Amino acid sequence: MNMKSLTKIVLLGTLSLSLTACGHMSTRDKSTIGGAAIGGAAGAIMTGGSAWGTVGGAAVGGVIGNQVGK
Repeated sequence: MNMKSLTKIVLLGTLSLSLTACGHMSTRDKSTIGGAAIGGAAGAIMTGGSAWGTVGGAAVGGVIGNQVGK
């Protein structure tokens, strides 16, 4: 399995888990998860599927989403 396929699987899994777990979460928590998902996808796209780019994008997106959700 190549890195791009693995990255897509991880992103889809993270997105599906975050959507199913949003029922009892605060708005800030939802914003953090949404930001992490969007940041991870953006990081993967910008770095051509690099794991470091995906993780870095998710981390930055999560922080931004957390601050926006205040």
